Amino acid sequence: MSKLLIGYVGIPKLSTMKDEDIKALDVINLAFGHVVDGAVVCDMDEAVPAMEHIRAVNPNLRIVLSVGGWSAGGFSEAAYTAEGRARFADTAVKLVEKYHLDGIDVDWEYPCISIAGIGASPEDKKNFTLLLAETRRALDAIGDRHYTLSIAGGGDGYYTRCTNLGEASQYLDYVQLMSYDLRGGFTVQTGHHTNLYSNQADLSNASTAEGVRLYLEAGVPAEKLIVGVAFYSRMWKGVPDVNHGWMQMAQTTGGYGPDFTELCESYINKNGFVRYWDDEAKAPYLYDGDTFISYDDEQSLTEKVQYVNWQGLGGIMYWEYSSDETGTLMRTLAKAMNKE
Repeated sequence: MSKLLIGYVGIPKLSTMKDEDIKALDVINLAFGHVVDGAVVCDMDEAVPAMEHIRAVNPNLRIVLSVGGWSAGGFSEAAYTAEGRARFADTAVKLVEKYHLDGIDVDWEYPCISIAGIGASPEDKKNFTLLLAETRRALDAIGDRHYTLSIAGGGDGYYTRCTNLGEASQYLDYVQLMSYDLRGGFTVQTGHHTNLYSNQADLSNASTAEGVRLYLEAGVPAEKLIVGVAFYSRMWKGVPDVNHGWMQMAQTTGGYGPDFTELCESYINKNGFVRYWDDEAKAPYLYDGDTFISYDDEQSLTEKVQYVNWQGLGGIMYWEYSSDETGTLMRTLAKAMNKE
């Protein structure tokens, strides 16, 4: 079965997509719709011409509305009752019908965890599956064809602990593992944020492969599991000049760093920054004596595509299209996945 290549694209950025990229993609996840007073809402009127162009270029490409994202709340409250779940599902379907979309992607970050100002409840673990079941029912009720239902899930054990992924998978076409941000905003210790494997000298075992193991162990079928890759970086400052800055205690947490466009323009082997490669983790990083940057590049993406093929997984997803205006990463994925 052909592997899926899925890209998140900010709705205002749809009109900037290159035709060659549109032809290579299997799914576009539109970022983002939100949950407001229990209803799924998203105004995409201005994006309609871009969507029409995309469909003309690649009629087989699926355009899916992603609902949620970091700090986007409303899920726990909507999922808490049967009436709330029905309102969520029915309003999501209305948007699918209004904009002639191909499905819904649920990006609840994260069930049971009241981080970044969102509401949460211990009941989220059960209600998450019930919300997906109701959304699947509502999509199927449209009746004219199959509509996609997917999720994006956190990259470590906190997500598999707080969901019943094995049960939920029956309602899903695929499950996207956000195997990025594995370190960063919560840690002052430097490290890889989207590494394929763990390095034995790393205090954390978080990695893409570990996330895959957890999801498979939780019951997600391998062919439904999509590996996530990053078109952006994580950056730490005030990093001791030891071991090229890797696994050091910084003066800052690893906040959102330059996107790949800016990395190419000003950072990769430029302005004092040197690119290093961790062959054990299969991950690149940059260091200039003070600042440590973790990111994905052509080499790490090629390794991840090979891993997906080896493990019999469903494909590759990336966040986010406009973060690489050079087109390098998209071309790398298209070539490695035979999508050119």
